[in-house]
Amino acid sequence: MRPAWLLTAALLALPIGAAGQDGARGRHLAAACAICHGTEGRSAGGNKSLAGMPAAELIRKLQEFRSGAKPATAMLQISKGYSDAEIDAIAAYFAALGK
Repeated sequence: MRPAWLLTAALLALPIGAAGQDGARGRHLAAACAICHGTEGRSAGGNKSLAGMPAAELIRKLQEFRSGAKPATAMLQISKGYSDAEIDAIAAYFAALGK
């Protein structure tokens, strides 16, 4: 069985496509979240669902994980791999899904 970080790295390496495809970009980036938060951010339990979370809330949480202000294990390292623009794209994708 391959480690989850290997799958995350592979998903992040997917081509994003042409400018103007922010929804596709967010979807590609958010695919790595399915490992812990469920397909399309709809958790089956254990971890919080991300689908329908307000973008501003998710952005704040990811930034807190990244800075170390919010204690975390895996999310500390995962969040450090995203730029502000990538965090914005992920948050917009999950917010647009609805609960």
